[in-house]
Amino acid sequence: MAIANSICVLFLTSSLCLFFRFLPALAAERIVSASTVGATFSHSNHDPKYNIKMHSADAHFRADPGQESIMMADRDGQRFECFLPKIDENKDVENVNDKYSSSVTLATDRQTKTKTPDELLEVLKDQCFLRHEGWWSYEFCYKGRVRQVHIEDKKLGQQFILGVYDKEATAALHRNSPDVSLQKDPRSKTAAQRYHAHIYTNGTICDLTNRPRETEVRFMCSESNQALIQSIKEISTCKYALIVQCPMLCKHPLFQEERPTWYNINCNALSNDRKREETEEDKQKRLALPVDHSESDQVH
Repeated sequence: MAIANSICVLFLTSSLCLFFRFLPALAAERIVSASTVGATFSHSNHDPKYNIKMHSADAHFRADPGQESIMMADRDGQRFECFLPKIDENKDVENVNDKYSSSVTLATDRQTKTKTPDELLEVLKDQCFLRHEGWWSYEFCYKGRVRQVHIEDKKLGQQFILGVYDKEATAALHRNSPDVSLQKDPRSKTAAQRYHAHIYTNGTICDLTNRPRETEVRFMCSESNQALIQSIKEISTCKYALIVQCPMLCKHPLFQEERPTWYNINCNALSNDRKREETEEDKQKRLALPVDHSESDQVH
């Protein structure tokens, strides 16, 4: 547990360093989401997420006795004492086999007032989404088709159909498995993310298999403001998995558990008359934590 807490402190402090590098001068208390400055405070929907609450010198946050803090400074030299949240590792980490048991799925299905995932997704009807990845772009049309295309000078060039919505294959999938399935998170030994799948078949013939291309479209709960294609990958020869982030799915009880726990990092501005000397321990802690620029992404 001590090692886990140390890693957590290391990660938060590195992220705070990046945050304060881009932090504008603050004259009053405000709450800032990490995404405002591009600092990454989590990797997936399961990871804890953080709000940074800035407190002016005359409205300080009162920390709990023994709450760990670190000294930070913004680009204008204003110093802050930031109090890190206490995180219960035992509460956040669970065995997914227990958490996502089929009995929970069946119990939820019996709640007649709850809309099914397909009913929630109907708002996507007649909508298409596009994702650019270098040479190729990918188009997904809800209950339509998935295409891989090359666009140059706003003109459509080479294209492959990766699948057309297959109502029968989708129905067969859900007869043999629950409406909500699990996708393993490759970054974690335990975490998995729920998704609802549709099957797209009868795409362009694959030269390597001499069979039509096909795609499994996986709809996942997301805190994004709108639906969008998150990623697409070839899971086997000419068979693809396309991930679609869907905020509307978060209304379903099974997907609500995907929402992360939010923690506050409270930072008190230190006025000139109350500025305390930085201890050698604070200095070593700050200097020993370089900013990891690879973490500069979005918050989940």
